[in-house]
Amino acid sequence: MPDRAVTVDSAGAFALGTHRVRRVGYGAMQLAGDNVFGPPRDRDEALRVLRAAVDAGVNHIDTAQYYGPDVVNELIREALYPYPADLAVVSKVAARRDAAGAVLPFDEPDQLLQGIEDNLRTLGIDRLAAVNLRVIDQHSTGPRFDAQLAALVRAREAGLIDGIGLSNISLAQLLRALEQTEIVCVQNLFNLADQGSADVLDACARRGIAFVPFCPLGFPRGVQNRILTHPTFAAVGVRLGATPAQLALAWLLDLAPNILLIPGTRTRAHLAENLATATVALDDEARADLARAFASPQ
Repeated sequence: MPDRAVTVDSAGAFALGTHRVRRVGYGAMQLAGDNVFGPPRDRDEALRVLRAAVDAGVNHIDTAQYYGPDVVNELIREALYPYPADLAVVSKVAARRDAAGAVLPFDEPDQLLQGIEDNLRTLGIDRLAAVNLRVIDQHSTGPRFDAQLAALVRAREAGLIDGIGLSNISLAQLLRALEQTEIVCVQNLFNLADQGSADVLDACARRGIAFVPFCPLGFPRGVQNRILTHPTFAAVGVRLGATPAQLALAWLLDLAPNILLIPGTRTRAHLAENLATATVALDDEARADLARAFASPQ
C-alpha cells in the first residue's frame, strides 16, 4: 500500500483509520479487578474515571471483552452510553478468560467474529472504530495468520468494525498483513526501557498508521520501577515541571507523530496527571538526558 503523510492537526489529533482522535486517550484495562479479572476495586470511582476522561476531551478508549471478562465493557457502557459522536472505541480479540482467570487463545476465524459480536453486545453499540487482532505467535505469517485477517476483513465488510488493527506483532507480520488489507493501528509493547518494536514503529510512521504502545510506563513490576524511579527524571522533571510518568509519556509523544497513548488508571487524580502530558514539551537537553539514561539494558 502507498505511504501516507503522517500529520497531527492543530487540535493535536491523529488519524485512527476513518476517525481522528486526540493523541492522549485512555486505556480501560485497569478498571477490572486485580490481574484484569473480576469486578473493580471501586466501581463508583471506575465510572467517574471514564466520565472524567470524556469530559476532559478524550475521544479514544481502548478496551477488550476479556478484561474482566465483560466487566470493563459493561462499565464503559454504564458510564458513557449514549456515546459521544466523536468517541472511538477500540477493542481487541483472540483471547478469552476461563473461570480461574487464565488467559486462553480464542483465535480461530469464527471465534474472532464471535469476539467482535460479544464486544458489540456488552458495549451496546453496532460498530467499533477498530478491532485489534492480538497475536500470540509473532513468527506466524502463514495460512493461519491470513485466515485470521480474512475474518476481520469480513467483519469490516459486514459493518461491524471501521478498521483492522494488530497487536503484539513483528515487522514481518505487519508487512504480510499490509499485502492483504489496510491496517489502521498497531499496538505493541514499547516504552523508554523496551524499544524492541522500533522497526514496527518506523514502518507504521512511514505509512501513516497509528502506533499505540501498550505498557508505556513499563509492566507493573520491575520495568516500571526502573522507568519511574530512574534518577534522570528528578532533574529533568524539576526543570520542565513534570512528573516521572508525564516525562515517560511525553517522550513517546515526542518520538513520532503517529504515536497515540492509552495510559490506564483507576483514579481521577492519575487520569488528570496522564492527560496533562499533552502540555509537556521536551527540549533537546531533555531528549539527550533520556536517551543516555535508557541507551542500554541495565
